[in-house]
Amino acid sequence: MEFFDWLFNTREGVLALFVGGFVVCAILALVFERSTAKRFHDHEPKEGEEEGNFFENLFGMGDDEEGSDSE
Repeated sequence: MEFFDWLFNTREGVLALFVGGFVVCAILALVFERSTAKRFHDHEPKEGEEEGNFFENLFGMGDDEEGSDSE
């Protein structure tokens, strides 16, 4: 009973809940992203659709021709 009192009635406990939930969601997102990439590995982008996955486009890690200096 003391654990639940600490978990829900102190700042540290609520912070632990928040951080724990964030970590669980981040792990699930990575697992689902990898399983989706394996399932649709040969997917050709349609006209007007961006290439690469979400993280490559978000962090600019894709091999797009606009930002590359290797000519």
